[in-house]
Amino acid sequence: MENGAFAALEWLALIEQELLLFAGVFFLIGALDEFAVDLMWLWYRLTGRTQTVSMPVENLPHRQLSGQAAIFIPLWREDSVIEHTIGHALKVWKHADLRVYVGCYRNDPATMEAVLRAAGTDPRVRIVINDRDGPTTKADCLNRLYSALEHDERRTGIQTRMVLLHDAEDMVDPAALALLDKAIERAEFVQLPVLPIPQERSRWIGSHYCEEFAEAHAKALVVRTALAKSLPAAGVGCAFSRDSLAKLADQAGGNRPFSEESLTEDYELGLRIAAMGGRSRFLRVRGEDGQLVATRAYFPDTLSGSVRQKARWIHGIALQGWDRLGWTGSFGESWMRLRDRRGPLSAVVLACGYLLLLVATLSFVITQLGYERVWEPTPFMLFLIYANLASFIWRGAVRFAFTAREYGWDEGLRAVLRIPCANVISIMAARRALVAYIKTLGGGTPQWDKTTHTAHPAKPVQLELENVR
Repeated sequence: MENGAFAALEWLALIEQELLLFAGVFFLIGALDEFAVDLMWLWYRLTGRTQTVSMPVENLPHRQLSGQAAIFIPLWREDSVIEHTIGHALKVWKHADLRVYVGCYRNDPATMEAVLRAAGTDPRVRIVINDRDGPTTKADCLNRLYSALEHDERRTGIQTRMVLLHDAEDMVDPAALALLDKAIERAEFVQLPVLPIPQERSRWIGSHYCEEFAEAHAKALVVRTALAKSLPAAGVGCAFSRDSLAKLADQAGGNRPFSEESLTEDYELGLRIAAMGGRSRFLRVRGEDGQLVATRAYFPDTLSGSVRQKARWIHGIALQGWDRLGWTGSFGESWMRLRDRRGPLSAVVLACGYLLLLVATLSFVITQLGYERVWEPTPFMLFLIYANLASFIWRGAVRFAFTAREYGWDEGLRAVLRIPCANVISIMAARRALVAYIKTLGGGTPQWDKTTHTAHPAKPVQLELENVR
């Protein structure tokens, strides 16, 4: 073998060893973290602390509310979907004590027109115009809605009992409003599950949210609730007591309970309520048909849209959250926050893992061409390889199980096959989030980097839901 070729093989071997050690160790740490949550979920499940409630929900949409409820829906260029969101909500939630506050911007007339078409003559809908050109931030739009709510309360003398948050693309569950109305009696914040809808035209990108939310909202948040740790809000399908929002507004020194400096004000909201002693509850209920009472929606179905959305989550939760919320609380609380903020590190490890796969494949090809392998893995390296292989098989099985429970075995199999696709999206999103975060460190202002929505689940299935309930 020529000296130049041998030197190149030595460098390749060195890169392979270093990547194996780095990726292997951090993959194993992450696997142990997830396995610990798996075991806790299993223990709580066996001891009856995490059972999903099964109950008849057919008559819940007709149940009278205990007080006035308000829904906040912040919008920016959502004329393609908001008409279906509002129209469906008004049909399945006929309660007279419901008020729907829809936030629009003065430079977005198309969305305002769509809201007017959806509202029709229904007096429960309030269109609130932001006096600043959009987009600002989602929190700014929400604070404008909060001001409108306060104004209506002073004008009518009627105090709102709870406030719900929803996004423009959501399809609400007919039973959700009554369940939240009951649950808010014993909590300041209640979160319902979110169920992304599989998309035939986007099996690999738009549908990969299914397994992520199925596992997070059936296991991770369930364990977090059982541990009595702070519960992050998803920003949709969540309800807050009116008093808790008032307290947060007082802490902020005005009538702005939503953090305008944050890109994930909903996530912060849940943690801030826990920090001031508020009670949080994650509510899982199945109806007589076996379906989960949840908020359903189509998620981004393009690579750019998915990367943009996840970058906003990583930026707000992992990077801004480190600055704004710190690590206060018990060991368990810090553990949960560390899990929330692992996105950037996970992306680096994943990128190293895929680079390792490429280098190892290249090394294998070189050995098949007759070149001698210049290194052999140590016992510790072999341990890392086999331990991570076992953890990958376990993770795939867990992902299949949770996804199949909500979507069927075929979608469960797709969930396992989509793991590489989901990992690539996470890597790309982390890079975008880091760049955006660095810009804010230089004095930039976070902006509402919204994704575009064109499809809505209420349009094709609305008649079916009305026939079921």
